[in-house]
Amino acid sequence: MTDLTHGRVLRIAGPIVLSNATVPLLGAVDTAVIGQLGDAASLGAVGIGAVILATIYWAFGFLRMSTSGLAAQAQGAGDMGERSAVLIRALMVGGVAGLVLVVVQTALFAGAFAIAPASPQVEALAGQYLAIRIWGAPATIALYALTGWLVGLERTKGVLILQLWQNGLNIGLDLWFVLGLGLGVPGVAVATLIAEWTGLALALWLARDAFGPGFRAGLARVTDRVALRRMFTASRDIMGRTVILQLSFTSFVFLGAWFGDVTLAANQVLMQFLEVTAYTLDGFAFAAEALVGQAVGARSVSQTRAASRICMQWGLGGAVVLAAVFALTGTGLVALMTTAPEVRTMAAAYLPWLIAAPMIGAAAWVFDGIFIGAMLTGDMLRAMLVSVAVYVLALLVLVPAYGNHGLWAALMVLNATRTITLWRLYPRVPALAALA
Repeated sequence: MTDLTHGRVLRIAGPIVLSNATVPLLGAVDTAVIGQLGDAASLGAVGIGAVILATIYWAFGFLRMSTSGLAAQAQGAGDMGERSAVLIRALMVGGVAGLVLVVVQTALFAGAFAIAPASPQVEALAGQYLAIRIWGAPATIALYALTGWLVGLERTKGVLILQLWQNGLNIGLDLWFVLGLGLGVPGVAVATLIAEWTGLALALWLARDAFGPGFRAGLARVTDRVALRRMFTASRDIMGRTVILQLSFTSFVFLGAWFGDVTLAANQVLMQFLEVTAYTLDGFAFAAEALVGQAVGARSVSQTRAASRICMQWGLGGAVVLAAVFALTGTGLVALMTTAPEVRTMAAAYLPWLIAAPMIGAAAWVFDGIFIGAMLTGDMLRAMLVSVAVYVLALLVLVPAYGNHGLWAALMVLNATRTITLWRLYPRVPALAALA
């Protein structure tokens, strides 16, 4: 932790930003490749199948964040045995969870189609897609653990390499299996399955030192009750916090539907700006996870404060840049995303909210990284509960009075309250480093 500089933060954040930029590309290629078949049912099947699996896997996203914070603290403390044990425990959880999903797949997918029914043809094709893809569940969930471990140890270049490999291979196999061999929907599923398992192999190689000198010590400590309880508590808190946050964004989408199809479509277009913002600023949140976690593990109050300060500076600076980009090019970007004149006009009316969004939300996103690094996950959950309560009150007051503008204002209130609540709790972070 002796060279805690702006350059170090950028070395962590930069690969994450580039890695995140590849995520939407894969979905676009999947859609484009299947779209070449000229069959609406095939396109719908891949779309609904991917959404079902993404929703299921999303429930295990806590594994990445908890592993990141725990690995960073073990690294900062110089405890190589615990550093290995953190990864082993997380891989065990990921493997078991993935196998359970494989076993219960029939009931799982039947329930999904009951909630979101489609035509018999789409459901039949989606069933083929899901029956193949589900065998990648152990690999996909284990990859959450490996990604978190690499982030905690600042190895974000490895995360970028992993993402480029998986998405690049997936895209190449998509083109070969679907357009070359004519395998259709099953071809897309097999391409992703191969990418997932080869990605797991690559990630294990990138994390190979976890199975080196500290492996035996780590293996002996895998069942340590204190460490297991800490992992369980952190995972529970992060999952609860994430579910509540996701429900808040889901409510935003549903409430937007009250104002008609054009407003709903405009909101959907503008939400893509928020997605870009989150993907970009995630890099600085990840840097905070690694650097704050290591500083807390090293019991350094000064380094904990310095890591928090530098990551926050870059997060806020990035938000200003994004706001300027949206202000200068927002109208043109909206025009690229939709050709419907009425949607363009409606989106332009609400564009000022998207210009403000990065500056209002940036601190909250970086604070999330700071608190994950410190493993103060209970505080994160409590702050989110307060923030969502304020958000609900804002919805009740602002939406009836101002319509869709009130809806966007309430979303800004949510992010502002997240910032305020976490800022008030922040003194617990350096205090934890002093007590660690």
